[in-house]
Amino acid sequence: MGSFSIWHWAIVLLIVVLVFGTKKLKNIGSDLGGAVKGFKDGMKDGATDADANAATGQVANQQAAEKATIDVEAKQKS
Repeated sequence: MGSFSIWHWAIVLLIVVLVFGTKKLKNIGSDLGGAVKGFKDGMKDGATDADANAATGQVANQQAAEKATIDVEAKQKS
């Protein structure tokens, strides 16, 4: 089970194109690109939201809400 050569990957690519078609592959690629862009934008917004929360004191409200969480431990019956 060595590494695959370029010919193996070319055959796999050809089969994928034949099965799905170029239009569907283009749509999948654009959807994936949009998802990655949305994820990056969300990460940037999340970082700025965290900074804004710390500046306005909303972190204390979140900590108070976290104290209402009940932590339990599950034990198996004997």
